[in-house]
Amino acid sequence: MRFRAEHRFGGPVDAVVALLTDPDFHRELQLPDVSPPEVMAADVDGDDAHLQLRYEFVGSLDSIVTRLLGGRKLTWLQDLDLDRTTGKGRLRFAAEADPKRVHGKADFTIEPVDGNGGDGGNGGNGGSGTTSVRRLSGELKVDVFPVGGMAERRIVPGLQRRLDIEAAELDRRLRSG
Repeated sequence: MRFRAEHRFGGPVDAVVALLTDPDFHRELQLPDVSPPEVMAADVDGDDAHLQLRYEFVGSLDSIVTRLLGGRKLTWLQDLDLDRTTGKGRLRFAAEADPKRVHGKADFTIEPVDGNGGDGGNGGNGGSGTTSVRRLSGELKVDVFPVGGMAERRIVPGLQRRLDIEAAELDRRLRSG
């Protein structure tokens, strides 16, 4: 199932990138139905940043999901790869128990916008750069017949809600200095 999101931030691209790739930001972020993440990797190689987090779902599970898990915990790995100079990145996630059956990815860009929320008339590359926007486009796949489509429709709204919460906290921190 495909999904899209757009988030505006009260800070320049470099500040957004710095927070988004900061393991402590993610550890402190309170997301619904998931444990604080375990940081599996946090690497910077030149302009490329990589952050891998391991989450555990702690909310209520549908009985079908409980049966599919066979008593195992629902955990997944989330990888964030980001070019710190271009603001282009990719988010990948997959269930630890069965990454080939439950997985997804999203490509995104973080671009400067002018102080009025516009893009400077230049497709995101203009403006003063005092604020930023993240545009994300992705897809979640649950390859479990016959419940895959139903599971995708139930998971994607929660995924989008967590991205919105992440963005709101990132924006709050940028605006508070």
